[in-house]
This record gives sequence, structure tokens and C-alpha cells, in this order.
Amino acid sequence: MSKLILVPTPIGNLADMTYRAVEVLKSVDVILAEDTRVSGILLKHYGIETPMQSYHMHNEHGMTDSVVKQIKNGREMAIITDAGTPGISDPGFLLVRACVAQDIKIECLPGATAFVPALVNSGLPNDKFVFEGFLPAKKGRQKRLKALAEEDRTIIFYESPYKIPKTLQQLVEHFGADRQVSISREISKLYEETIRGTLAEVIAHFEEKKPKGEFVIVLAGKSS
Repeated sequence: MSKLILVPTPIGNLADMTYRAVEVLKSVDVILAEDTRVSGILLKHYGIETPMQSYHMHNEHGMTDSVVKQIKNGREMAIITDAGTPGISDPGFLLVRACVAQDIKIECLPGATAFVPALVNSGLPNDKFVFEGFLPAKKGRQKRLKALAEEDRTIIFYESPYKIPKTLQQLVEHFGADRQVSISREISKLYEETIRGTLAEVIAHFEEKKPKGEFVIVLAGKSS
């Protein structure tokens, strides 16, 4: 049966790929990949020879209708991103929405997502949380942070190493220097690290140590 399968890929350690994910990628007709060069390394590692098509944030609007048509014509297609679960701060949502509208069967395999281990090992409450992903680059950024200032659930952000110092300063402005935070980087990789403390303490840490890698910020909610 033709369908779309969302396949999570490792966020660092290639050994985190599941047996089922490998089997699916070997069996489908086409793999939609965010970056075929990055995904090519993963596929080669697991001996997967399924052809790939490029599907990323810069072409997904133009390609989605074509992909839907291919699936409706009988092709079974998988979508992967460079790391993690498709649709979580990565391409995938537009295609899933289009497939839902066309009554196309969709499966999503369980697998790696960076914010889950960062949240669980933060030591902050994880029974209720808000996932914000990447904050708006410019327009709407301050407005979003202001709206979150009264949030009492744990808040999760993604951030790049280039913006982490500025973002932490902005968090201080809206949440206070004493707000507890846990920051994880390079999850599942050789230099995985988690820094915990107040926003002020974490800022001091990164003033002494240059930020490297992709970051997950887990921020405590407002105390009642």
C-alpha cells in the first residue's frame, strides 16, 4: 500500500538508529532527505541503497504536491532529516498536512528527538512542558519571550552556538538572572555535556568557555 513514513535518524551517535528504521529505509521506493550528502553517510553506514530525493525547507513548498502525487500513484516514500524526527524543527509538517488532506496513510516511527533527553536529564519538572523550538530570528522574538514570562511549565528551546550568548542574555531580561536552567549540547556524541544552574551561572560558564555544538535550553517555569 502506498504511504508516507516518517523515519527518525540519530542526532549524533549512528548506533541510535533502530532496526525497524533501517528495514523501512531499505524497503521504501524513495527516501526524501533534507540533505542527501548528510543522509548519504547514514545510508552507506547501514548498507541502504534506496534512491533519495532532496526535500528541504527551501524546496518543500514547491515539491509537496509532486510528492503527494507520487504516493497516490502507488509509491511508498520515507522522509528523513539530517538528525532527529521529521517535523520537529525540521521539514515534514507541510508534507504530513498535505497527505492528511488527501487521505494518504501516514506512519511515524519512534526515535531520536533532541529535546527529550535534554528535558529528562535536566532535573527540572518534566511532567508538563512547553516546546518552543527555535525562537523567531528577529521579528516577534521579544514578543514571544514576553508572552512566555508568565509560563509556569518547563520551557524548551533550540539554539545554535552562534546565538546562545545573546539568547541567554535575553532570557535574563524576561525571566530573571536567578531562573534555573539546564543546557545540553552534542547529545549522544563524544563531547556531550549538560550545564545546570541559574541563568547568571550558565552565562558565566559560556563567557569562559566558547559555545560549541547544537544546544537544547531547558528553562524552569515561573514559580507560583
